[in-house]
This record gives sequence, C-alpha cells and structure tokens, in this order.
Amino acid sequence: MLSRLRTLAVLELVNIPLFAVVLFGVLGLPPTPANAAGFALFSVLLLEGSAYWWAKAAQVRSRASHPAGLPLFRLLRAANPVLLAAGGVVVAWQLTGGVPWTHTWPGAGLAVFALLEHVNYFHVQLSHQNRADLARLWRTRRLHRSHLARDLARQAGREPLPR
Repeated sequence: MLSRLRTLAVLELVNIPLFAVVLFGVLGLPPTPANAAGFALFSVLLLEGSAYWWAKAAQVRSRASHPAGLPLFRLLRAANPVLLAAGGVVVAWQLTGGVPWTHTWPGAGLAVFALLEHVNYFHVQLSHQNRADLARLWRTRRLHRSHLARDLARQAGREPLPR
C-alpha cells in the first residue's frame, strides 16, 4: 500500500510537466489566457493531490491517526471552488471572443479536468485504477467518499477511525 501511495504522489507531479510539454510543446497550443488558466487550475489540483498522497504515505508509514496537513486541505477544499470559478470566468470570456478553437477549448477541457480532480480528491472517488477499486464500484454500484474526504471527516469527529 505504501508503494502505491508514493506512486500516486509521484505520478501527479510528473503529469504537470508532461502535460505542459505535450500540450504547449508537441501539440503547439498557444498560451492564451484560457489555455493558461485551464493549465494553471489543472496544475494546482495535481499539486494538491500529490501533497495529499505524500501525507497519506507518511501517515501509513508512521501509523499516525491522521495525515499531516489536514487543516491546509480543509482550507483548499473551500478555496478551490473560488479558484475554479475564476478560471472558468477567464475561459468563458475567451470563448465569447470569436478566437480559434485552439485558443480556448483546450483550456476549457483542462478547467473541467481540474474540477473533476477537485471532486475526486475532496468529495467522491471518481478515479478507479486498480482491481480492488473497480470491484468495490461494481459490487456497490455507487461512488464512495474519497480518502481525503474521509480523513477530513475523521479529523472533525464526523466519522470513526478505521479498524
């Protein structure tokens, strides 16, 4: 489990420069306000995800009751919707400007991806990458609270500690 948590943390970080190189280098997307805003939102959410997985790995390693940094994640859970809305305004503003699709739609897609990452980390688990996750989804036929959402609830005393 510890190696899976570390892998998740590293992959979230690696995806930031990888996407930058592919989108802006290989595909040559212009760094317009919409594309830059979408990429910035995407990057911020991936950084938050990586930070959580590192904290979770440290918790597992030390057998602590909670991962470190939960007050910061509580703040991010409240701040992210404001950031996502601000980025959405930038993208929407450029969508109405009559510019080529490459100037806006990639940024819009990245902003949507960032929104989905926020939901995936702070609310319900949308990402199912291994057999255990897929089996649980298939068995229960519903999405489950994310690991971070459960950790935040436990720290607030709204959910019991796992056994």
